[in-house]
Amino acid sequence: MSIWGKIIGGTAGFALGGPLGAILGATAGHVVDKIKNSASDPRLGGSGPHYGDYQSFPGGQDPRQIAFATGVIILAAKMAKVDGHVSRDEIDAFKRVFSIPPGEAKNVGRIFDMAKASPDGFEPYAQQIATMFRGERALLEGILEALYQIAMADGQLHPAEQAYLKKVAHIFGFADIDFDRVHQAHTSSNGPDPYQQLGLGRDASDDELKSAHRKLSRENHPDTLMAKGMPPEFIEQANEKMARINAAWDQIRKERGIR
Repeated sequence: MSIWGKIIGGTAGFALGGPLGAILGATAGHVVDKIKNSASDPRLGGSGPHYGDYQSFPGGQDPRQIAFATGVIILAAKMAKVDGHVSRDEIDAFKRVFSIPPGEAKNVGRIFDMAKASPDGFEPYAQQIATMFRGERALLEGILEALYQIAMADGQLHPAEQAYLKKVAHIFGFADIDFDRVHQAHTSSNGPDPYQQLGLGRDASDDELKSAHRKLSRENHPDTLMAKGMPPEFIEQANEKMARINAAWDQIRKERGIR
């Protein structure tokens, strides 16, 4: 079963808990008040130290995969509100980034519409994602990358969308320099700066650059990301990120004559 089939259903929502689980529960036709009033049980969105009980998550589902996919849908829906409209290009990019099969498009659309219509801000959803993926910067950056692909689908980034994405990045724990690296990768007309993509300046030594490339390659390898919670449906995006890292290293290596 694809990740989209797994996230549609009340059991996934209740077990995931928190604001993400509330949206899933509401989408499945459950009463959100049951989640909000169960403050003593973290599994039902209460105030426990963690969102969701991974050991008792139903049906062998991976809570991190469900949180990743649901988080992108909800944050994309909230982003769609900031510039006042959703373009056809953005909708097409949404379907492409998510690899949504035709049979699941309607159900995913319900989650998107529910989140878009909700008066709640985006912050609680972004914070829950940051909590679940604490310490997994590559995964959090993957969510930010997906949002950028959707925002840039019409060929331009609205100032309100950029401000929104920067706020999401800060909630995820990224500094401005980290956000700027992702921003440049998706918006630079001349292509991303290879040194910035490796997280170093032009004064870095060859050994520092080699080490940075190895580290980023290990952290962002699609197999590594999927093992840590990225759904397989996002494999195309992960491959694009790895290609960008390798292209940056190849450019630097050729410029410096590094063997």
